[in-house]
Amino acid sequence: MENFRKVRSEEAPAGNGAEGGGPSSGPFADLAPGAVHMRVKEGSKIRNLLAFATASMAQPSTRAIVFSGCGRATTKTVTCAEILKRRLAGLHQVTRLRYRSVREVWQSLPPGPTPGQTPGEPAASLSVLKNVPGLAILLSKDALDPRQPGYQPPNSHPGPSSPPTAPTAKRSLREPAAGEGTAKRSQPESGAGNEDRTA
Repeated sequence: MENFRKVRSEEAPAGNGAEGGGPSSGPFADLAPGAVHMRVKEGSKIRNLLAFATASMAQPSTRAIVFSGCGRATTKTVTCAEILKRRLAGLHQVTRLRYRSVREVWQSLPPGPTPGQTPGEPAASLSVLKNVPGLAILLSKDALDPRQPGYQPPNSHPGPSSPPTAPTAKRSLREPAAGEGTAKRSQPESGAGNEDRTA
């Protein structure tokens, strides 16, 4: 592919729609009209997404939010949903996995024509069809059907899962920590260092 450059990338038409359909339908067909849809992209900043999502979910009229991302943005999608679940306790979650077909069109680079190509002929193009994994996570304040696949009940213990550690006492920078000695490094004698250099 070093002799080609990507010209465009477009979403291929959806097949049967059983795993999420097109970009407008989404994987959750029975959402309330006031639900917020956050499309996470590879270059999205997590702090910006979470600031908007937290402000939206703080409004009483917003009952659900959907984070969706595909390809390289799937890990960022999961991160956003997990952080929001920790910030707002009692959210029900449903996760759906889907695949999107993306068609990439590549053209050969102009410096040299391919063998057998006349100079007036257009550059050779290549079309690649990729199945890109996508993830959609629904977080809802209202109870959801626990029998549906991908359901997770609200976390009963908000906060980190590790047990809290004992608080540590603060110390000044000049004070040694417990167990540290006050021994100084041994300094070589000035005469011994010169002898080694001449040898």
